[in-house]
Formats: sequence, C-alpha cells, structure tokens
Amino acid sequence: MDRFPVFLDLHNRQCLVVGGGKVAERKVDSLLKAGAVVTLIAPDITTEMGIIIGGQNVQHHARPFADGDIEGQFLVIAATNNPSVNAHIASLADARNMLVNVVDDASVGNFIIPSVVDRSPVTIAISTGGASPVLARQLRMKLETMIPPQCGELAGITEEYRDIVKKHLPEAQRKTFWEQALKGPFAELVYAGHVEDARRLLDEMLASYPNGQTMGEVYLVGAGPGDPDLLTFKALRLMQQADVMVYDRLVSKSILDMANQRAERIYVGKEKASHAVPQDQINDLLVKLAKQGKRVLRLKGGDPFIFGRGGEEIETLAENGVPFQVVPGITAASGCSSYAGIPLTHRDYAQSCTFATGHLKDGSIDLNWAQLSQPNQTVVFYMGLTGIEVISQQLQAFGRSGDTPAALVEQGTTRNQRVHIGTIATLPQLVKDSGVRAPTLTIVGEVVQLHSKLHWYEPQRHVIASEFSLDHPVAPVEV
Repeated sequence: MDRFPVFLDLHNRQCLVVGGGKVAERKVDSLLKAGAVVTLIAPDITTEMGIIIGGQNVQHHARPFADGDIEGQFLVIAATNNPSVNAHIASLADARNMLVNVVDDASVGNFIIPSVVDRSPVTIAISTGGASPVLARQLRMKLETMIPPQCGELAGITEEYRDIVKKHLPEAQRKTFWEQALKGPFAELVYAGHVEDARRLLDEMLASYPNGQTMGEVYLVGAGPGDPDLLTFKALRLMQQADVMVYDRLVSKSILDMANQRAERIYVGKEKASHAVPQDQINDLLVKLAKQGKRVLRLKGGDPFIFGRGGEEIETLAENGVPFQVVPGITAASGCSSYAGIPLTHRDYAQSCTFATGHLKDGSIDLNWAQLSQPNQTVVFYMGLTGIEVISQQLQAFGRSGDTPAALVEQGTTRNQRVHIGTIATLPQLVKDSGVRAPTLTIVGEVVQLHSKLHWYEPQRHVIASEFSLDHPVAPVEV
C-alpha cells in the first residue's frame, strides 16, 4: 500500500482553495459538504462556483494567490491551470507541515483526493494512487449502482440502536443480531423507504432474540427477456444476497450465473404441458422456505406480472403473512421488439398495443378476436408457437388482412436471437420452415415493416424473410 487511506474531520477547520475553474468547483463543494471553512483565491470564478459559494461559509478573494494566503490553513488545494503556481503553493504548504493537494498531479503535494461514493454517513473512497483518475471514477460509478441510495439512512438507524442493543444483548450475541438484521427484511424495508415499519420490525427482533423464529422474505424478481444488461440494479442486488433461488425455464444461464453462487437452486420450470412443479406447489414452497428464515429469490423471465403468474404467488405469500418484494423486469414484448428494431407503437402505423397469450387450451385460444383484429394497432402474442395456426386463422376470420406484416422473434435479446419476417397468412408455414423454437414472441402489425430499416442488434446477422413484401413477394432468404 503506497498511501495510507484516512477520513478527515474538517468541521470548522480552515481550508484554502486556489483556482476558480471547474475542478476547483468540485473541491469547494466537497469541502463545504464536509463542514470546512473555505477561503477561495481566484481572480475569476465560474458561474456555477458563484452559486456554490453563495450564502456559504466561504471567503472569496478575487485576486491572484499571494504567499501570505497560506498562513493559518489546515488543508490546501492548488487547482489553478498553471503548474508552476500549483508547485509553488505545494512547497509553501509542505514546508509548514500542512496537508496539500495539487489537482491532476499526484507527484506534487502530500495527499490525493479520491473518487467518493457518498451515502453519508456511509462513505466509500476509491483511489489509484494517481495512476489513473479515470479508472477510479469508473470504479466509483460501478459501486454507485451496487449500493442503495438509502444505505446512509440504514447506517443512521443502526447507530441509533447501538446502545439499545448493548443493553439488551450480551456482547457475544450482538454481532450475530446485526448480521441477521442487516441482511434481512429490516434492511429491505429501509431501502424501500418504509422506515417506521423497519423500526417496528427491529424492535420485534430485539424483543424475541435469540429464541424467536426469524421470518425470511421472498423476492419476486423479473429477470427480463434474456440479456443480463437489462436487469435492474435492484434485481441484481437481491439476486446476489438470496439464500435460495427458485427459478423458471425462461431465465437464461448468463443471468443465473450472476446470482449468489452459494445459494441453493431449485428449478420449477414449465414447458408446454410439462410442469416440473405444479403452480400450487411452487406457491407452498415459497411460503415454506421463507418460514425457515431464508431470503428466497423467485426469479422469473420477463416481468412477473405479465403472463408470469406472479400475482398468484404473492397472493399465497400475503395470505400466509410472508414479507415479499416485487421487482419488475423488462417484459419480453418490450425487450424483443426493441432488439428486433420493431417499435410497438408508431404515429403512422399503430396508436395502441395489446399483449395477449397465444397459449392453446383444449385446441383453442379464448381471446377477443374482434378487438385484436382492429387496424392501426400492434398485437404481441406470448407463448404463441403451438397456437400459431389458430392465431393466423382467427385474425383473418375477424377481418385482419392476411398481408398484414408479422414477425417471430426467437430468443430475443440474446446472442442467439433470430428474427423471422412474414405475414399473418404465412405465419404457420414460417414456423414450420424456420424450425423456430421457444421462447419466441409473435408481433403482428404494420410496425413490423420497419424492421428492415431500424434493426440494429445483429448477433449473428440472422434474419429470415418469408414470402412477404409490401410491394413484391420475395423468396425466403437468410441474410
């Protein structure tokens, strides 16, 4: 370790900043947030700097630096655009055993200002020792996505309860108590903004500890359509802290690999008529695991509330008093259409969009075909492969032209994505000829014709067109 990391208490301490540019802005702003008394030396300052120091504990001298300005300071920052002036300031401060930083030059001065993740009172500093400030900023941005904004509030509440916990529990039990509290529903309530509920839960935990049974929690999380980059920050955080994962067939391996590798994994996938575990048993399993005190990740492809039966699962949880959270995911219709370059709505072609299930039941699909066959709309069918003939027949029977463009998006948003273009009339044959397999989304509407112009995601440059053209029919072609 080349440099010693340390956090300074600057409340009411005299700090000097020389320079009035953009870099100086950030330094003055940080010093003021830390409670410092700031002296600013700069002939000219930016408009933003004027806003920052307005009404603050800052003395601004609109002139060049003079050697006497250094006297009486605890910390000095040289932030001018003149390296010679910065070096001179640093030598003066160093000779007086002052803390001095020279921006953009780690070799001058005696300390470096790190990149900071601020969740006060939680503060994380990242430094590369001056080797690569850009890398330090990139690492900070990654940490920003991993640490909930309410983490500081969580730390504040635990500070309030430290003395209370000390009175109630012997030293040997305190660490275990806090470990359980900070990885369970108490912390999640704070992150969700339910601070008073979190306090009540902490009081209950403390009153029953260590004999009380700690209730776990279920995270109903949408994994999105396949691309791991489409996960939300919250989904990823909950995935990485779960004790057990209950997952479906449509969750891609690359997403499963991002979950806690130590978590127990239970597969409950469904495929056509084959159900690994019946739905009522899945519901009961979630309750059972949570009552064992486990953090249960219920991971579903797409969005759990769009043809995902998520509502049924949390109904059972609510009836059994099990805490739960729902994290929405990007639904397949949105993700697959975007990656296929097919906007679901467009001013010229579709003023509405309908999501429907194409799942066959007793050889038919019970839908409002009259409504789905109306013009100037896009219809997206989930789980429609086995019912594609019925979909094609019914849309035409209720007045939708057989020449209406249609698309099959196979394994959308993944590296295996294929887009098959046809019409309502050619959909059944397109399914047979292409060998398309689930998961595949069916998109019907004039917006499909925009695919040839707007497609951008081509992991394999694999687009198949059937005999479809607005003007001239074409033979099947692979691009």
